[in-house]
Amino acid sequence: VQLQAFGGGLVQPGGSLRLSCAVSGRIPYINIMGWYRQAPGKQRELVATITRGGYTNYIDSVKGRFTISRDNTRNTMYLQMNSLKPEDTADYYCNAESDGMYYWGKGTLVTVSS
Repeated sequence: VQLQAFGGGLVQPGGSLRLSCAVSGRIPYINIMGWYRQAPGKQRELVATITRGGYTNYIDSVKGRFTISRDNTRNTMYLQMNSLKPEDTADYYCNAESDGMYYWGKGTLVTVSS
């Protein structure tokens, strides 16, 4: 099982980016998926999660700006990020849980700077 996150890049403050996470390999059933981020010198933090049924949860600092979604038929998850701020700069990682197993993808770097 492999997770691949992509879509990061350099964006100006106030701009938008859309991250994607594709899951490949034999994974029978994905329950919760989530996006995490790790800024330089800081611990990795949970950004948002989404259940298979579409229930979402966000950390306070991204509420109203980020939207997490998923396509169960394609085992793909997305993170639409709007009104980006310099403090959103981080490596963003995707995570998937299936039958008690947790899978991680490599990060994609998001840099918010003018």
